[in-house]
Order: sequence, then C-alpha cells, then structure tokens
Amino acid sequence: MEFKHISVLADEVIENLNIKSDGVYVDLTLGKGGHSKRILENLSQQGKLIALDQDQDAINAAKENLSDFSNVTFVKSNFENLDKVLDDLGIEKIDGALMDIGVSSYQIDNADRGFSYMHDGPLDMRMDTNNELTAEKIISEYSLDELQKIFSKYGEERFSKTIARNIVETRDEQRIDTTFKLRDLINKSVRSKEAHPEKRVFQALRIEVNRELEVLENTLEKVIDYLDKDGRLCVITFHSLEDRIVKNTFKELEKDCICPPGLPVCACNHKAKVKIITKKPITASKKELKENSRAKSAKLRVCQRI
Repeated sequence: MEFKHISVLADEVIENLNIKSDGVYVDLTLGKGGHSKRILENLSQQGKLIALDQDQDAINAAKENLSDFSNVTFVKSNFENLDKVLDDLGIEKIDGALMDIGVSSYQIDNADRGFSYMHDGPLDMRMDTNNELTAEKIISEYSLDELQKIFSKYGEERFSKTIARNIVETRDEQRIDTTFKLRDLINKSVRSKEAHPEKRVFQALRIEVNRELEVLENTLEKVIDYLDKDGRLCVITFHSLEDRIVKNTFKELEKDCICPPGLPVCACNHKAKVKIITKKPITASKKELKENSRAKSAKLRVCQRI
C-alpha cells in the first residue's frame, strides 16, 4: 500500500519555527516527510535536519520523498530516545524541533496495521511493529479493571465498565482478534446515537499500545533542553489529552518560581526555560480544512528557549 499522508498546519509550522538557513533542526515525527521537506526547503547546504520515526514504513516513504536532499539524516527511533540519537550524532544543541503527535493517515488507512474501526484487520495498532504489545494482547490479557481504567483514562469513555465487562465475557467464548469484531462488540455494549461510538476505545488502545502520553511527557522538556537560545519547539496535537500535557508543560517551564503559594521567599531556585509564543493554540484555516478534513482537530503550540 502506498504511504499517503498530508502534513497538517505546514505553513504555520514553518512560520513559527523561525528557520535559520544554516541551523540544525529535528523532525521528531517524520511520517512521509511533508513537514521535513518544507524545513529542508528553507535550509542551505550548511543546514541540517535530523528526522526520526519509529515506523520503518514511514522512513522508507520519506527517504523516497526527500531523495533530492543530502542534508537530512534518517533515524528509526521513538522520539523519547532523542538524547541518545543526538549524542550518537555528536550534536549538542539544535535550533528548532517539530513534534506532530498521533497516527498518520497511512497507518489509519492501512487495514493490516489495525488502527482503524473503518477497515477490518488484525487488532495490532503498533507504530513500531517490533514492539511486543498489541491491541489484541491487551484485549485478550488485561483484567476487567485494567481495561476499564485505560478506556476511561485514555478514551474518556463513560461506558468503560460495560465495554470492559462485555469484552471479558466474550473473550472466554471466542478470540477478539480483528478491528471489526471489537467494533461490533462495542456497538452492542453502548447506547449511543453517535456515528462511531467505538472511536474512544480505539484511541485508548492505541495510546496504551504505544505509550503515547507517557512518551510525550518524557520527551517535551528533553527537547527543550537541547534547544539553543531562541530555538523553537512546535508541537501539533490531535486530542485534548495530548494538548493538555503540552499546554501544562509549557506553562510550568515558563515559570521562574514553582514554590507552593504562601512561601515568603523562593526556595526552589527554578528558572524559566521558555517563552510561550502561542497563548492560544493555532488551528487549521478554512482553506486547509476544505483540502484535508483530518486537520480539523489539530492544534499547534509553540514555545521558544530563553
């Protein structure tokens, strides 16, 4: 299957990265390389781009898409390993970075990857297919309480207990090993007039399989610590759980003092690391939404190293 993906908020990312032509930049979520291509078009031959992705299919597609550029280094890695990646390359500071969080259109549309309730396929959902944990393994092995917890925490699903109970009862009789089997079970479990009531459980499973929120929390400050003065980090999120983490992390790193209220003298010695550039998140224009409906939930937040 051809790797198809349209990069969201591309103009806004380039505008907010403030690219220096001879700078060093990192695309932490390469995908097909749409954002990377726009960055490379703004770099001279002295500039450098490091492009990471944990999905080998994405790297293969991006190498073809970016074949005209010689100043890009591809690395197959989860972005939480950024420190090791940059250390291995001998890079101490970077001038900017981009994180486009979530699943790509290719991953959604490829039934074999098991991300979508719109296509029947194996319950997989791994962004890195070398990882052991799959959505089927979660559905087959997690306890009722564990399933309820992830559906509630990561999917904000109000019928999490009912769905979890029905999964446990059903798996004793038959394997729940495809996306359509799970979708149909969820639809029987909830009373809803929604077009796709299964979407929250699928989101929760994907987040659990790939440790998405944990990895995001582990990585944001790490990226900021590598930014040179005035370097910028652009982060695109697609749902409220991700956006909340980015928003709160930026707010914490913008503070000089994080002592509890009421202390007469600051005792934490905490110093602000960033200035927030986007007081409110940037969203897609009407023109972009007309061309790419998947940009509807995208939010871009930007901070600058001080």
